[in-house]
Amino acid sequence: MFEKILIANRGEIALRIQRACREMGIKTVVVHSEADREAKYVKLADESVCIGPAPSNLSYLSMPAIISAAEVTDAQAIHPGYGFLSENADFAERVEQSGFVFIGPRAESIRMMGDKVSAKHAMIKAGVPCVPGSEGALPDDPKAIVQIARKVGYPVIIKAAGGGGGRGMRVVHTEAALLNAVTMTKAEAGAAFGNPEVYMEKFLENPRHVEIQILADEHKNAIWLGERDCSMQRRHQKVIEEAPAPGIPRKIIEKIGNRCAEACRKLGYRGAGTFEFLYENEEFYFIEMNTRVQVEHPVTEMITGVDIVQEQIRIAFGEKLRYRQADIELKGHSIECRINAEDPFKFTPSPGRIVSWHAPGGPGIRVDSHAYAGYFVPPNYDSMIGKVISYGATREQAIKRMQIALSEMVVEGIQTNIPLHRELMIDARFIEGGTNIHYLEQKLADKPDLPKDAKAGKK
Repeated sequence: MFEKILIANRGEIALRIQRACREMGIKTVVVHSEADREAKYVKLADESVCIGPAPSNLSYLSMPAIISAAEVTDAQAIHPGYGFLSENADFAERVEQSGFVFIGPRAESIRMMGDKVSAKHAMIKAGVPCVPGSEGALPDDPKAIVQIARKVGYPVIIKAAGGGGGRGMRVVHTEAALLNAVTMTKAEAGAAFGNPEVYMEKFLENPRHVEIQILADEHKNAIWLGERDCSMQRRHQKVIEEAPAPGIPRKIIEKIGNRCAEACRKLGYRGAGTFEFLYENEEFYFIEMNTRVQVEHPVTEMITGVDIVQEQIRIAFGEKLRYRQADIELKGHSIECRINAEDPFKFTPSPGRIVSWHAPGGPGIRVDSHAYAGYFVPPNYDSMIGKVISYGATREQAIKRMQIALSEMVVEGIQTNIPLHRELMIDARFIEGGTNIHYLEQKLADKPDLPKDAKAGKK
């Protein structure tokens, strides 16, 4: 097994990887920016290296700095976490070329799945159902674009081939608006992702967002670890995730899960990965694959008992999967609330010093967070400061335990979205289960003055 791993990330995922390594007896090196010098995971690491100032492009996105840190600390492998360089094929390639092991898929897999057009082609070839749309990137000929849209049927959505994070996409309801939407999305895609190619898909009106977690080794073994429902979103950003997905027949889930595992075997995929789907009318439609560990991986760990981060490390070391599909048994239900440093209803960032911090506990509660009393939340990065995960024998118990956990959690000195989560945990439609991806935005639009919990709202 590896003796030392460099963690090329920050925040709660850096701490999560560090804990997995410590349990496996592996030493850790943490790289950090000047803004993260006082972070908990930096203090807990066996070694730490400052790789630059606060801006991401000068630190966490600096490939030379990260690789140099691995060299001077004599690390053997690099874990990229999620975000930053985790899905950068060039980085994965440079890590391997520099003599280190990249804890993730091969560069060619990342490159293939990072381009939505090539990913869709690969999925169709592997037998994974996709959203009806253009066969590849849209042509330059306006007449041809119009014909494709007519064949697909309105409404359609124009998406950037290299997009992500909810950017580079436009919904089009009429032919009159089509060509202008294509032009604008191409310009946005070129500026944001360096790739102006766009493609077209049928826009599903009321879908849910359901994803399949997989693990695959380099020996052509692949399994799937159940599904997650991530439909509670705002501006394509997930707010709450849960597993299993409520109300979807197990036979349908098993069919798509087996197809995902088989696709990994056919493609020679290695590592952890997530197939993301839109689900509507008992049909799954592939939208993208994330070639890394997901923010919401804990809910899968809670219902399967599989430590996904440790398995990533074992796979990268060349070991065969320790599990067969028959070993994976889903037990109970788990929910995750992302805790962000932001106004709970205006969603404006709220960086600053945390004056008081009390994390909840009790049966079935897990908190993944790097925050603590006295910690300064920097304004330079994503606003997520932690995740509260609940587990119960039933969905009802998981919801009740989350309600209690959120009522106990105290974060003072900054604003957080805890009041929003408290509201959602008592929302009748959420409790019923099966809300679609538009539900939260519609709820916020219908009730812009959602009552704030007076006790929790004063941060």
